[in-house]
Amino acid sequence: MSIRNKTFIISLIMAPVLFGGGFLGLALMNARPDIADRHVAILDRTSLVAPFVIAAAEETNKKDVFNKKTGKQENPRYFFETVPVDPQSPDAQRLALSDRVRRRELFAFLEIGADALHPGEEVDGDDPASKTRAAARRVGFYSNSSAMSDVRYRLGDAVDTGVRRARLLQLGVDQSKLHDLLGSVKVEPMSLVARDDATGKIAAAVKKNEAADFGVPFTVMALLGMIVMTGASPMLSSVAEDKGNRVFELLLGSATPFELMMGKVIAAIGRSLTSSLFYVAGATFVLYGLAIAGLVPLTLYPWFYAYLLADLLFLCSLAAALGASCGSPQDAQQLAIVLLTPVLIPYFLFMPVMTQPNSGLSTALSLFPPFTPMLMLLRQALPQGIPAWQPWVGLAGTLACTVFLTWSAARIFRVAILMQGKTPKAADLVRWAIRG
Repeated sequence: MSIRNKTFIISLIMAPVLFGGGFLGLALMNARPDIADRHVAILDRTSLVAPFVIAAAEETNKKDVFNKKTGKQENPRYFFETVPVDPQSPDAQRLALSDRVRRRELFAFLEIGADALHPGEEVDGDDPASKTRAAARRVGFYSNSSAMSDVRYRLGDAVDTGVRRARLLQLGVDQSKLHDLLGSVKVEPMSLVARDDATGKIAAAVKKNEAADFGVPFTVMALLGMIVMTGASPMLSSVAEDKGNRVFELLLGSATPFELMMGKVIAAIGRSLTSSLFYVAGATFVLYGLAIAGLVPLTLYPWFYAYLLADLLFLCSLAAALGASCGSPQDAQQLAIVLLTPVLIPYFLFMPVMTQPNSGLSTALSLFPPFTPMLMLLRQALPQGIPAWQPWVGLAGTLACTVFLTWSAARIFRVAILMQGKTPKAADLVRWAIRG
């Protein structure tokens, strides 16, 4: 009956909206980027580099600002002005340019150090002479934008190219050869070559879809985490509320504490399985629509549900035990972070695991039972693959941990469900789990 009420239906729809809100916002921001013109002043203390930087930036304007197919502007254009250097009062000149940035007359200004053409060895030390040498070799980017802004990196490429061209000119290299000397080589990710079992022909390699290589494994892991969180979280407050209303005292005459706890756990698992069918079907439909369904092997679906069941039983049993030990729903809210820790921590670990899925650390983390469902599934969804024994060992460890935790939670639930007044301490919960 619980899957028919409005709350469950609304949460079924809102959960993916909330979890995917960040990605949706990012997509909307990328769909409508800030393409306002950027006016940048250059304070060139070498008296040589500025023209080369401007030329390199103009090449970028021609190449990257407009979409070659649609002609639509996708990136901002950069316009430069060269500011004469005042050697007598450099601080006052920086202040004047900073004020222009604050007044939005400029987007930013670049200061190219006098020794930027001759970096030499790394300058180290805190003495005034070392700091002066370091400042003379530095190219400073002064702006009100965030240090994480991509503008600095885009201009940094132009500065780097301009400085290299100026150095080569000083060395007497023919300017007509500069493009060949400084031209970059693009390294493209390609799939491995394979032989078609049906025809025996060698299939040509194709360029990898980098967004899909990242997005599909992360989405699989995130989907599992979302379903588990939305399934286990309500259990904590629900048990605490029923305990406060003395509902369980009425039911204990017709059922044992273990039966009451497992009834709530099974109901939560049923709701989560219902929602998972909705989400998995929707995700599969989207993958087929994007023509990348082949990136998720069909063998991953049984593992997804095996991990889902184990993780739900694990966390719902823990939620029931913690909820039974709470004196009020407010206490349950404070314990929510304890319940969700096994789900939240893998989100912080997914990047090192994804970049090195078969390292010792990734293997150890994915074999640690509380993290196994999400991290092992993430590793299995990656193109590199993992040894065949690891998912089985991970699942066995998770099931063993789940059985132990369910048994312990049932013992805690049996004692705590009738306790009123003072909230038990962690030592009390351990004692109840051992002694029952």
